[in-house]
Amino acid sequence: MNDTPQRILLVGAGLAGSLLSVYLAKRGFRVDVRERRPDMRRETISAGRSINLALSTRGIHALSEVGLRDDIMQLAIPMRGRMMHAVDGELTFQPYGKDDSEVIYSVSRGELNMRMMDLAERHEGVTMTFHQRCDGMDLARGLVQFTDEVTGEASTGQAATVIASDGAGSPIRRSMEKLDGFAATVDYLPHDYKELHIPPNPDGSHRLEKHALHIWPRRSFMLIALPNLDGSFTCTLFLAREGSPGFSSLQTPADVERFFANEFPDAKALMPTLTEDFFQNPTGPLGTVRSYPWHVGGTVALLGDAAHAIVPFYGQGMNCAFEDCTVLNACIEEFGTAWDRVFHAYQERRKANADAIADLALHNFIEMRDRVADARFLLMKEVGLALETRFPAHFIPLYSMVTFHRTPYAVALQRGKVQQGILEELTEDASTLGDVDFDRAGTLIRERLRPYAEEAAGLY
Repeated sequence: MNDTPQRILLVGAGLAGSLLSVYLAKRGFRVDVRERRPDMRRETISAGRSINLALSTRGIHALSEVGLRDDIMQLAIPMRGRMMHAVDGELTFQPYGKDDSEVIYSVSRGELNMRMMDLAERHEGVTMTFHQRCDGMDLARGLVQFTDEVTGEASTGQAATVIASDGAGSPIRRSMEKLDGFAATVDYLPHDYKELHIPPNPDGSHRLEKHALHIWPRRSFMLIALPNLDGSFTCTLFLAREGSPGFSSLQTPADVERFFANEFPDAKALMPTLTEDFFQNPTGPLGTVRSYPWHVGGTVALLGDAAHAIVPFYGQGMNCAFEDCTVLNACIEEFGTAWDRVFHAYQERRKANADAIADLALHNFIEMRDRVADARFLLMKEVGLALETRFPAHFIPLYSMVTFHRTPYAVALQRGKVQQGILEELTEDASTLGDVDFDRAGTLIRERLRPYAEEAAGLY
């Protein structure tokens, strides 16, 4: 690096932007971070859009690379599996992994973002400026337009290199879409989400099992709850926008009370501010963003949700964005400040994987709301973990490849399809694990699956 550090303009101080600023600062760059929102560490930001995050291996790996893992894990609560809640209150626990070493971690989005910003600003060369709404980019001149949302003053930001981590509605991406050959699609689910709340017990303890992600699956809709450090749970209702049941049919407190009493009676009993939360908190959309290409020469690149927002049902949105930072950093290591080469390599290494996790997240919504209480589905999960124990060189369950390994998402998706076929054949006439023919399983696995290490190695 030259004695005069190169300056990078980073649009967005969310989770991915904060992490990337650390990666870049550790390489000696000066990083000018501009953020539309107020500084949440100093100003109260309206609540109600904070789906808790599930931190897993990919995100932890990125945090470890920049030395932030220990600080961030102080905010995390391990969740060992799904706790399914039937309408009658019956509980069924389904572990995520093969043992207690394979867990995911519940983290508050707001607490995590504040800690990430604190840690980023410890690095000399990282400057964060808030209330700076990005209005787009003059790509020909490399100028980013901003408006100060406090004063109304317009300004421009310029740097040799711009990286946009400005979210699913990225103004930088919209500017790129005006160029020939650039395209983006935003596909919304017919479902929306709303944040709700289960408070702690009077002594500060959790009212539900602390080390689980709680799910109330109801076929076409569901409620989930993730634990917080203060003993509370952040709950999220995923429900159709229109129809009955749907958000459009829940117009009065009586409607909400009746709906929850019928569908989630055990959760309702723990939610004293249900109706207040329901009507005060906003209803948010659920959409998938796919775009290509992700960069304009060496001038500007998209990262995280700005390039590839996904629905939250695999718990991989943050982890995927953090992995973007890992891969971009590796490309800088390989190509230095030849930004055109850096951005092109980053895009080619990530695009197929971003598309794959988008598909997996959409499919997992169906699984979570429809299938987690299905007997055959539960058996296939059990068989999958048994196959991993018996054939560890070949068979790793799809969820584990995505969540507990750094298997490229595209590889996990493809292997997962093959493995699903094997599981369906093995459980076709089985009702318990003891009914499964594991000799046949070994034959099917060796015929259809290459050794895992061969297929997953070297792809980052």
